[in-house]
Amino acid sequence: MAAEPPRDGADAIQDAWRRELPGVPVESIGVVTRIWWAAKIFGDERRRLLAGLGVDVATLDLLSTLRRSGPPYRMSPGELADACMVTRGAITQRVERAAGAGLVERTTAGSGYHARAVALTGEGRALLDRVVADLLAAEDRLIGHLAPDRRDQLAGLLRELLAGLGGPSMAGQVGD
Repeated sequence: MAAEPPRDGADAIQDAWRRELPGVPVESIGVVTRIWWAAKIFGDERRRLLAGLGVDVATLDLLSTLRRSGPPYRMSPGELADACMVTRGAITQRVERAAGAGLVERTTAGSGYHARAVALTGEGRALLDRVVADLLAAEDRLIGHLAPDRRDQLAGLLRELLAGLGGPSMAGQVGD
C-alpha cells in the first residue's frame, strides 16, 4: 500500500472552514476541490498539447466520436450531437470547421433529402490517430506516478461518483 501523500492546500482549506464554521460538513472539500484542481491540470495540459498539434478540443471530440463509431466512420448530425453531448447547432459549427480543413465530409446515407451524414476523411483519420496517440501518451505520463492497481481503484471510484451524480455513462469522450 502506498504511503499517504503529505497534506496539501485542500486539507488547509478544509481545516479553515472547519474552524470558521463548526458543525458545517466540510468533508466534500477533500474530494471536490482536488477533482477541480486535477481537472484544471488535465484540461490545461490537453489544450496545450492539442494547440501544439493544431487541433482544438471541439474538433478532437468530433473526430474522435466518428472514429470510435467504427467503419465506415460516418454518423448523422443528430447522432453526433447526442454522442458529443452538444446541441445540433454546435455540431453544425464543428462540422463546418472540420470540413473546411478536409477532416470530414458531408455525405448522403441512404435515400431521401434529409438522409445526410458526416464521414471522417482519410486525412481526418490520419490526423486523429496521430493526435490521440500523442494525447494518450501525455495523459499516461500525468498519472504515471500512480501504481496500476491505484489507477484501477481511482477509475472505479470516479465511475461510482459519476454514476451517483447522474453523469454520462457511455457517452463518448477521448480521447475526447
